Amino acid sequence: MNNEQLNLMHSGKGFIAALDQSGGSTPKALSQYGVEENQYSNDEEMYTIVHEMRTRIIKSPSFDSQYILGAILFENTIDRKIDGQWTADYLWEKKHIVPFLKVDKGLAELSNGVQLMKPISNLNELLDHAVERNIFGTKMRSVIKEANPEGIREVVKQQFEVGLQIFNKGLIPIIEPEIDIYSADKEKSEAILKEEIQKQLHLLDNDVKVMLKLSIPTINNFYSDLMSDSHVVRVVALSGGYSREEANEKLSENNGLIASFSRALSEGLTANQSDADFNTQIGKSIKEIYEASIK
Repeated sequence: MNNEQLNLMHSGKGFIAALDQSGGSTPKALSQYGVEENQYSNDEEMYTIVHEMRTRIIKSPSFDSQYILGAILFENTIDRKIDGQWTADYLWEKKHIVPFLKVDKGLAELSNGVQLMKPISNLNELLDHAVERNIFGTKMRSVIKEANPEGIREVVKQQFEVGLQIFNKGLIPIIEPEIDIYSADKEKSEAILKEEIQKQLHLLDNDVKVMLKLSIPTINNFYSDLMSDSHVVRVVALSGGYSREEANEKLSENNGLIASFSRALSEGLTANQSDADFNTQIGKSIKEIYEASIK
């Protein structure tokens, strides 16, 4: 584990850029970027185009460690290069931005008001490969739709079990039990979720470190006691379907909570923008998310 990266993630000023759209969400991300499905004929072409989009974002002058602490990558991205360097090495060596890898394989069917992660069949090999590629940490997402105590307990238990496997490989897991922002009982789900997370943190050995990626809470600063737990490197927030403006507004009301935005980061970027327009747009987005993250 890289201690410089660990210290940066724990106490650096900035946010995490989520550039980890996977196979299922890539067509939608590309469509928002102005590239329609009839412009590529197979997955390989699709991933090449999305890597060009991510490369354009990463190489933008505003995509800088002054504002951005880390970036979450998709599995396909870590085996692609930017200017002749593996993407993770380019991020760290050229930009001083900490690389993470999304490791989950998507969501299982809804059961007990939640969607657990599908089994990650090749997790050991994937983690070994991540270590080879100089990845610092990982991210994996589950979804909570209802305040179902049994379902939420299962989500958190699964996240921490896999998280421990990840930590034992020398990587820092980002545990992401997302609560659907449109859930009718979101606030109740948050109370159950926090309690279950605290139980799991309590069971960890002293040296184990995790990060948490959570939906922005209904009650401001509701997760502040998780931030002070000795096992928690950082608590970050997902944008969860809010517009960038709304996500930033809510985020800025939660002290110490920093962004890990995906769609809210790339909002307004299109393939046919000139480099000047593209860099102006992403520069504005990055500064706004940064400001919301350091309040």
